[in-house]
Order: sequence, then C-alpha cells, then structure tokens
Amino acid sequence: MFMRKIIISILLVLVVAFGIAQPKKIAALKINTTIKLDGSLDELIWGQAASATNFIQNSPQLGAPSSEPSKVSILYDDQAIYVGAYLYGKPQNIRKQLTARDGEQRKDVDYFAVFFDTYNDDQNAVQFLVTTRNVQSDARLLPNLTSQFGPPSDYSWDAVWESKVQMHADGWSVEIKIPYSALRFSKKEIQDWGVNFERYDRGSNENGYWNKIDPNQNGFVNQFGDLTGLQNIEPPLRLSLLPYVSAGSRSVPYANGITNKNFLRSGGMDVKYGVNESFTLDATLIPDFGQVVSDNVVLNLTPYEVQFQENRPFFTEGIELFNKSALFYSRRIGSTPEGYYAINNKVANNSNLSIISNPGISQLYNATKFSGRNKKKLGIGVFNALVAPTTATILDKTTGVKTNYETSPLTNYNILVLDQALAGRSSLTFTNSNVWRSGGSRNANVTGLDASLFDKTNTHQLIWNGRVSAISGVDNYTGFKNILAFAKVSGKVQYLLHTNIESDRYDPNDMGFLLAPNEFSGIARISYNQFKPTKKFLQYSYTLSLQPSYLYKPNVFTNFVISAKGFWFFKNFWDASVNIMIQPQWQHDYFEMRTAGLMIKRTGYFYTGVSGSSDSRKQFFFRYNVGFAESPIPNDAYISLNIAPRYRFDDHFSLDIDLKRDEDNGQYGYAFRNAAGVPIAGRRKVTSFTSIVNGIYNFNARMNISARARHYWSKVEYENFYNVLQNGGLSEIAFVPGKNQNFNVFNIDMFYTWDFAYGSRFIIGWKNWLGSDFNLPYESYKNYTTNARAVFQQPHGNEITCKLIYYLDYMKLKAKNPLKP
Repeated sequence: MFMRKIIISILLVLVVAFGIAQPKKIAALKINTTIKLDGSLDELIWGQAASATNFIQNSPQLGAPSSEPSKVSILYDDQAIYVGAYLYGKPQNIRKQLTARDGEQRKDVDYFAVFFDTYNDDQNAVQFLVTTRNVQSDARLLPNLTSQFGPPSDYSWDAVWESKVQMHADGWSVEIKIPYSALRFSKKEIQDWGVNFERYDRGSNENGYWNKIDPNQNGFVNQFGDLTGLQNIEPPLRLSLLPYVSAGSRSVPYANGITNKNFLRSGGMDVKYGVNESFTLDATLIPDFGQVVSDNVVLNLTPYEVQFQENRPFFTEGIELFNKSALFYSRRIGSTPEGYYAINNKVANNSNLSIISNPGISQLYNATKFSGRNKKKLGIGVFNALVAPTTATILDKTTGVKTNYETSPLTNYNILVLDQALAGRSSLTFTNSNVWRSGGSRNANVTGLDASLFDKTNTHQLIWNGRVSAISGVDNYTGFKNILAFAKVSGKVQYLLHTNIESDRYDPNDMGFLLAPNEFSGIARISYNQFKPTKKFLQYSYTLSLQPSYLYKPNVFTNFVISAKGFWFFKNFWDASVNIMIQPQWQHDYFEMRTAGLMIKRTGYFYTGVSGSSDSRKQFFFRYNVGFAESPIPNDAYISLNIAPRYRFDDHFSLDIDLKRDEDNGQYGYAFRNAAGVPIAGRRKVTSFTSIVNGIYNFNARMNISARARHYWSKVEYENFYNVLQNGGLSEIAFVPGKNQNFNVFNIDMFYTWDFAYGSRFIIGWKNWLGSDFNLPYESYKNYTTNARAVFQQPHGNEITCKLIYYLDYMKLKAKNPLKP
C-alpha cells in the first residue's frame, strides 16, 4: 500500500509537470457579422468565442498567478483578426498617462499586448499593444534581439491597425482590429500560429503572460501558446499607397557673414504591395528624410568611424531580415559623398577659391524592399537602392570660372537574404551585399553564411558565421571573417566560448560597418542568473568575462581585458549594477597612429563603474552612472559622471534631462603629422560635457508636440608630444603649440505630430543648429559655461517644414467606389 501511494504520487507529479510544460491553446472563432469597434465587447459573438484566462506573472513574482483576472478572445473574418480583452481591476489603481506611439516603456500607464508568431517558427513574431489611453505600440520580435526587461521588441516597425478602449467599474477593456495587410503568413488551408497575451499593471509593476515566459529559458517567441481555428482565410489584395508632400524654408549662416536661404519643397510616395499572403514589396519614390532627429555628433579622436543610429523610417521598418547577418548599415545609403571633405580642404588651402555648392548628403532616387517567409519557413529578402551622383561647384575668384567636381558617382546598393528557419529555434542564413558605382572606381561584394543551431532542450547553442569580401576597381583585394561560438543559453548558470578571426583585408564597409579588420580575438564568459525573487531581490545576476585579442597578420598580442558585472533588482523596484574592468598588462595598439606597422603601447588600468535607476513609477525618476579608472601613470585618472532625471508633471507632460561629464586626464594617442609626414603622438587631457533636454506634451492619443535640445562640448588640452618608437614606446619631443581643440555641437529638434487618421500623419518640424563653420577658440573658452553662453550668441541655422502623409488602402477605396460589372 505504501509503495502504491508513492507510485501514484510520482505519476501525479509527472502528469502535472507535463501539463505545465505544454503550451496553452486558444481557438479563434470565424464570424460573418460586423464588429463595431468601440472597446465595449458587447456583441454577443464575443461571448461565444473561447477565452484565454489564468495569466502567469513574469514579474515581480515569477511563476505566481496574476493578481487580477483577465479574459481574452479572438475572432476573425476574411478581412482582419479581432482581439478583445477584459482586464479586471479596481478603477482607482488603473494608470492612464498619455504617451507617444511606441512610447509606453517606463511610463505611468497600464497596457495590454497581443503577440502573433504567424509562421509558427518560434523565432519571429509581431506585437500589437494598446494602453489605457488607447495609444498604440507595434513591434517586431526578432531572434537576435535581447531585452533585460520585457519582450525583445523592435519598435521601429509601424503597421496600420485599429483599437478602442473602454473604462468600466470593474476594470477596462480593449478591442483590436488587425487587418491582414498588417500581417504576413503562409498560404495554407489551416493556419497554425503561435500566440501570447501580456498584461501590465503599472501601479504594482506587475506584468503577466497568458502562456508562461520563463526567463531561465533562452528565447521569447518559442514560449508562446498555440492559436487554432484559423481556416480558409482568403485575405484581400494588400495594396496601400502613402503619398506625401512637404514644404519649408532653410537658412544656413556662414562665418563670412553670408546666409544661404532656400525654399524647400518635395513630394513622393511609399508603396506597399502584397505579392501574396507571405511576401510584400515596399518601395519609396523620391523620399524626403528631412524630419528626423539630428545625429549625436561628437569630437572623434579615434582612428575609427563613428556609427550613427538610423532614424529614417524606410530604413527602420521591415528590415529585420537584412540586419540578421549584421552586413547592412543603412546609413551608407544617402550618406555624405566621398569627395565632400576633399572639396572643403581644396578651398580652405586656396584663398582664390570659394564653394558655390557642395552637397553634404547624397540624393536617393528610390529604394525597394521585397521580403517575406513561405510555408516552408524560408525567409526571402531583397533590398535595392539607387543613389544619384553628387556634384560640387567651385568658383575661381580670380578668373570667374566655375568648375564642377563629382564628389560621389551614381551608386546602386543591393542585398539578398535567404533565411531558413529550422526546428527548435535553429536557422541557416545566406546573405549577399553588393555595391556598384558608375565608372568602376570601387565596387564591393560581401557574402555571408550563418548557422545558429540549438539542441532539443533549447539549452545549448552552436554558432558559425562565415564572411568573404571582394573589392574591385582601382584596388582589387579579398578578405574573410569567421566566428565560431558555443554557449549554454538557458538555466541559472550560462556560459559562452567565442572566437573571431578577421583577415587584414576583410572589408564590408561599403554597405556594412566594421571598426577595423585584422583581428583574432576570443571571449570566455560565465554568468549566474537568479530570476525568482529572494528575500532582498526580485532578481540578480553576476557575470565574469575574459577577452584576449591578437592581430591576425602578423600574429602578435594586442590586448587582454578581464571584466566582471553584478546586477541587482531590488524589491522597491530600484536597480543597481557594478562594472569592473581590468587590463592587467600593456595594450599594443596597431591602429591608433594611422600608420601600417606602427604600434603604440597603452598602460594597463583598473576601472570601476556603478549605475542604476530609481522606481520609474514615481513622478520623479532618475538614472545614474559613475565611473572611475586609474593606471600606474601619475595623474592619469579617468572620471565619468552621468545623471538623468525625469519629471512627470501630469498625464500629459513630462521632461527628461540627461547630463554627462567625462574627464580623461592622461589620454595618449595620435595628435598630428609633422612636416615630414611622420605621425606624432600626444598626451592630452580630454574633457567633454553633454546636455540633453527632452520634453513631450501629449494632447491626446494621436497628437503631441516633442522637443529635444542637445549641446555637446569637448575640450582637448595637450601636455606633451612624442615620437613613437618601433617597440611602441614614446620619446618626448619639443612642445608644439596650437594643437588644443575646443569643439561644440548644438541642435534643437521640435516636432508637432498629428495622426489624423490611421496611417496618415501631419507634421510640423523645426530644426535649429549651430553654424557648421563657427569655431570658438580654445584660448577664450576653456570651460563649459563660457562655451554654452557663447553657443547662443553665435549665428544658428534654422529649418521649418510641414509634411502631410496620407494613407490610401486599395480595398477601402474599392469598397467606397465599387466598379460596375
């Protein structure tokens, strides 16, 4: 009898464990009635549909039942899929801050989200989120994205869909209509989708999912439930047009007292055509990217290019396939012409010359994207962009002759991606990028193959990436890159072993981004992760990493860094991190002096940094970061301080301030070349200060005004100059005056945005910036306050524009004006 009880108990435990491990299922109900989208869920058909209930907390009490009940149902017809959610709770606890679209993160607002994995590949999904103020957010979930808090969402994607919200005495409800034009899925009689629902209650900082999301398991989409019942979907023709017109004025002052004034006008169109259920063609004709946030320009003293964020909508939406192999840096397209700076230098060195025109941005003729995934889970992506040639005009003031110089030729950018999703989150990806320039001065081709393989338990991952680059034209050379990595990606204890080899001639930079080739490096990392709450913490983690690096050719040592990090998320919803980095020996830097084979030694150092944030639910919230580094060299301290407060005045208006100061008292690096062309190194004190103010006022769910002001100041003071010896050592030379630098950047970006209809938008933009050729001399402006004051006394450029974008859906137009038989 005793053994029988034990056996029965074991069987019950196994049955329960097996049941918990299985994904939940919900059936969608097909309808032939009209749904009035008002958020009330009062149609009888909602009561006939299956319901998703029993949400499970992801935070703060991982695995516990959600504190408040939720009820979600799904309907569908041949035009759209409908999601209705009733979220129970006390009305006084519901948070209702107005936010911008895609801007609910860390704001004082509750929300509901639905996720669809339409190909059921456990890797790719889309997210549709609605706040209590009916503000929409939408995003793509990608396998190569990670997030410490919340889903790994890429909010750059925007779709056209509808939602309504209603408040009730026992909670709130939301009704969502997602047309099939916003989704991609394979053509099958019976659809098998992954699905999950999320509820976030800001007052208690509780977020829960219908199907449990376990942070100990690698991945997010692979932990969805199953959506059944989708049959015989006959989606309509997916064709939408997005025409736009824009107009404005720009004035640009110059140091010679001249102000150039231009009237701006443009018009164009974006076209989205659903080739079939799975594939979509996107095209932009004569695009206008004027109304985007200004780049965070800095004083770059390094030998490496600065990588800027992409803010142009066409290049941020629907490009996940093209980014998977990290061979696509879209800022290459329509960038500064290659000969732009040569023209400036030519005129600067000859007083008889002046610039009539020298465009700083290449004009994009058109760009197209074809992408999707078929029923065999093969993703196909083709991107193509054609950039116009750019010409500068120089005037010879002595002869009066104007001469044209081509600064950038007609250029075509193309990338092809084939991405096969395999079982268990594994994938195999082929990528080819190609850049063609008229005249044949430089063409480029890069081919990549990526394998990402997971075991059946999703515990271990094997990664291999192979790349080959080929440059042709004036110079002809090839190069390669290989990455091999093995990792334990799930569980409390995780680790990574990673090797990277880049040949000295590997060059993906015509369409991709690489700081520098010629590298043989490794990473060994181990971490301990506690996601379940303990007595003091909601979660915490510890990480230790070792990173040795060598040149590929010749095979010589360059650096070795040890780093450690601790992260703690407290029960009062504050968080803190401690970062420690140790470089125990001299670094051998072969890139800093901008001369092949010439190496400069950098001393070892010890760095400690502390960062964190307060409870973001509060009206006053702040982030901070403090860092300190020291080396054996006297007076060599590096100090960094960053404080970023945010104040929420009410549910409409909030203000963010971000202040950062860096001081490097003993930075050694390239300074200049002497008359003989020999590179000279210098020891310098570099001080920089960045001030950013962000404010937004939301009038309602679809209208706001936002403003961002940024002032960046950097001061460089040289103390000594050196010849660099062949062994990397330094030999001091006589001091060379006049090399100190004082650098200022100032921008204001202000936008009034009104989404007056779904997919349609009216924008008024104002941009203000410090004139590009105004320099404040170091001798007169040696601290931040004098520079900040002087910046406002200098002439500024101004640009004001209006832009109207109107969304046209073919099926809606056809319904209003049906063709006669």
